[in-house]
Amino acid sequence: MLLRRLWSVLVTVCLLLDYTHAAELGTLYSLGVGKADITGPVVEIGLMGYANPDQKGTGLRQRIYSRAFIVGSTDTLENRWVYVIADLACGDTAIRNGVLERLESMYGGLYRPGNVAIVGTHSHSGPGAWLNYLLPQITFLGFDQQSYNAVVDGIVLSIKRAHESTTPGYLSLSKGLIEGANVNRSPYAYEANPAVERDQYKSIGGEVDKIMTALTFKKKDGTPFGQLNWFPVHGTSLYLNNTLITGDNKGLAAVWMEKDLGNEFVAGFSQANVGDTSPNTQGAFCQDTGLPCAYENSTCNGRSQQCIGRGPAWPGPDLHSCEIVAQKQYRKARDLLTSSQTPVLGVIRSMHTFVNFANYTFTLPNGTSASTCPAALGFSFAAGTTDGPGAFDFTQNDPDEPGNPMWKIVGGFIKVPSQKQVQCQGRKPILLDVGEQDNPYPWSPNIVDFQMFRVGNLGIVVSAGEATTMAGRRWKAALAHELEKAGEWKKGEGWVVLGGPANSYTHYITTPEEYDVQRYEGASTLYGPNTLAAYLSLTTRYVSYLSKVPPTKPCPPGPLAPINTKKSICLIQGVVYDSPPLGKMFGDVLKDVNSTPYSAGQTVSATFVGANPRNNLRQEQTFVAVEKKQPNGAWNRVRDDADWNLVYRWKRTEGLTGQSEATVEWKADLAGTFRFKYYGDGKSWLGGKIAGFEGTSKEFTVT
Repeated sequence: MLLRRLWSVLVTVCLLLDYTHAAELGTLYSLGVGKADITGPVVEIGLMGYANPDQKGTGLRQRIYSRAFIVGSTDTLENRWVYVIADLACGDTAIRNGVLERLESMYGGLYRPGNVAIVGTHSHSGPGAWLNYLLPQITFLGFDQQSYNAVVDGIVLSIKRAHESTTPGYLSLSKGLIEGANVNRSPYAYEANPAVERDQYKSIGGEVDKIMTALTFKKKDGTPFGQLNWFPVHGTSLYLNNTLITGDNKGLAAVWMEKDLGNEFVAGFSQANVGDTSPNTQGAFCQDTGLPCAYENSTCNGRSQQCIGRGPAWPGPDLHSCEIVAQKQYRKARDLLTSSQTPVLGVIRSMHTFVNFANYTFTLPNGTSASTCPAALGFSFAAGTTDGPGAFDFTQNDPDEPGNPMWKIVGGFIKVPSQKQVQCQGRKPILLDVGEQDNPYPWSPNIVDFQMFRVGNLGIVVSAGEATTMAGRRWKAALAHELEKAGEWKKGEGWVVLGGPANSYTHYITTPEEYDVQRYEGASTLYGPNTLAAYLSLTTRYVSYLSKVPPTKPCPPGPLAPINTKKSICLIQGVVYDSPPLGKMFGDVLKDVNSTPYSAGQTVSATFVGANPRNNLRQEQTFVAVEKKQPNGAWNRVRDDADWNLVYRWKRTEGLTGQSEATVEWKADLAGTFRFKYYGDGKSWLGGKIAGFEGTSKEFTVT
């Protein structure tokens, strides 16, 4: 009897120790991370973000990437989700569809619509022309298959690498304050929200959220091998006159952290409730007078064009501002690896459905009925923002009747909105009634993605639109409240983040109060004043799919969104042919480096006989490189397209003969003896054959 009691006590103690150990480390999950190149055409294609047809790529400052994070059960292979953060302006319906089709062919139903999220960092410095709907295609002259394929191929490869790297491990959560990396670019609209509500958030940034939340991926021995973090700041550090491909501040922060930590560490810097945030932290000023812009509508003498936000490096260049904002995020993310951690403990859940927001009817908390509207953009949409002003005489904060009624006539050429649509959109004067225009194919999405993830004490809202600061706060609070009400979390113990724009691009999501002000963000809230309320209603409706015991009936897929890639217009001219100048060959040096030594920090450059880089995107490779001479005379590559300080520029010099030049520029950050390498691919005028070539500069010294 005594032995039996001693044995019972021993078993109880062991169970308690196991429970304590599990509580300290969290649940053991199957975790994977992967990274891959998604750099598309770096020249002759418009950059995605500012919608400026004159902003076409002329080269590359840093390659852009997709980073995939898999969280799965160690018991059930199918119970997993994958969160992809890509250096793109946004998610996209066709991109997601292409990725899912490829994953289906590779893994069957393991990765499916319900458990795959594709989120953009919202960089405005990547190649465009890969989008599903007509409106965003217009400034690129349509859809480009090469650009689309580059993104899909890279995202799929990042997921494949994450899948193949899965290993048992633990997750932990941490958070910290970042000062000086973001401001609110529409404070006048933000102040329309109730003061009592605004007061609740003074400690985390007030007008913007300044808290970074990090989810760290660790092996069983506690070694971190990946981090996915969320922090809201627009990818507009680089202005709309930038023509070099980059991942802007978040892409740079990720590469810096990965280089710093090495060992194939993957760092995902996700966007959050970004809608009204800006990296131009000094505020907006008139370029002609130097005075602050008009507070209510961000104008200078009644017009928007001169009102531009200043980054933290101003009067230095926007490039340096980008570096500052990137560094602040990178340093905080690195610090969060070793700061106080909250273990992640609990189930893995995911859900996704499509909802037709052309007329989604639901009940508000007060019992009244409400509905959304077909997509429409207001007049203030065309005014742009202080990160990138629009054209003509459009201004922000232009509700009800527009300042210039002539633009109503112009918008009417596309589609005259019905009276029902006008009433539904409330205080938004409609400039572009895009949701009621399907000729020759849909202009903007009416069918939207609704998606949520959960892993234990972390809930993730995956937003198809850019939620403003307060809209995101309300949405996150709603999800936390629903999980607490259902008994899934104790009050205050759950963490909620919001990632977006994801899976598609539905422009903005404002609060009703901000919507009525009709600054840029309100005018770009496609589905009317009830947009946010509709998302909150869907959160309540589908939160049960995140519970420990979800409904036995699968989440309904909803009406499928149209895929327009097969019928999209393309007026983008392809590469006809390349040729070198008479007496020259591809890769020959036209202007070489100096013979005299350079000092660290100086820019070294060389120009080569080039060919159009659209002939070969060189994904997972490089266009240019810096090689260092070793003591034994061998050359080792030390810098390539992944490095911020090494720039590749391309210029067509003769249109008729297909001649071009490629220039390599390096802001020297190493000492020694070096040379440049240039890798290109020329297209023959005879038969269109594409052949690779190399160019090599002479040696140069940096002291």
